[in-house]
Amino acid sequence: MSEITEKMPYPTMFEWVGGEAKIQALVDKFYDLMDLEPQYAHLRSLHRPDLQHSRDTLFWFLCGWTGGPRHYEDRFGHPRLRMRHLHVDIGIRERDDWMACMDQAMQECAFDPVLQVRLHEAFMHTADFMRNQNGH
Repeated sequence: MSEITEKMPYPTMFEWVGGEAKIQALVDKFYDLMDLEPQYAHLRSLHRPDLQHSRDTLFWFLCGWTGGPRHYEDRFGHPRLRMRHLHVDIGIRERDDWMACMDQAMQECAFDPVLQVRLHEAFMHTADFMRNQNGH
């Protein structure tokens, strides 16, 4: 049995990640990388000048998405991710840039390597779903 298909060592991804503090660290690292690293300049250009709203909403979303508190849904209802991002042209480049930035953030936050693989697969599924007809 591969590492990817083995049973999770925790009841939820939220617990495996390390709870809210680790999710906040991941979100902060993700947006810090996006803000500072030249290879993510295009991705950064798709966001508001002030990243605080993006930081908050991604943190709230990831808490619930990983099986923890449903902060996002408590505030806004169902995530409706695709609908909420239709104003942004999301194509393969944007998906791949988002994934590269998130992968780097997970690595720099020293997530368990098996957890990184699991999260990468789940993020990729969602990121690919986010592509829209306006994207290239």
